[in-house]
Amino acid sequence: MKELIAHNLDDVPFVAKELLEAIGNRKVVAFYAEMGSGKTTLISAVLRAMGIESPEGSPTYSLVNTYDSPYFGEVMHFDVYRLNSVEEALDAGVEEMLYSDAYCFVEWAEIIEPLLPEDAVKVSITLNAAGERLIRID
Repeated sequence: MKELIAHNLDDVPFVAKELLEAIGNRKVVAFYAEMGSGKTTLISAVLRAMGIESPEGSPTYSLVNTYDSPYFGEVMHFDVYRLNSVEEALDAGVEEMLYSDAYCFVEWAEIIEPLLPEDAVKVSITLNAAGERLIRID
């Protein structure tokens, strides 16, 4: 387990690089956090750290945005907030994408938790009273 703190938005790129180092060889990163806590902001910073110059933001309506990183190969950013069940995720092909050997960053991962690989990295983000983001990587 590793814990990081983003005191403000200026810290997010540094936290993103540390997160990228912490995941090592694992490919699926599941994010757990309340609405507005910074999941998309952190994932976008990780994508930029992976050499993706213009991440599109959260794929809330499209379910997944796919990128080609010059350093890491195929990268997928999922937002499964709009899914109502694991069955919907299966119908949408999420399981195949999670096991495709691409890097996968998943917002609202609790919705599809049964589909996640056993070695998925779990990242939780909480806000403290000072407005700092506490990032825990398991």
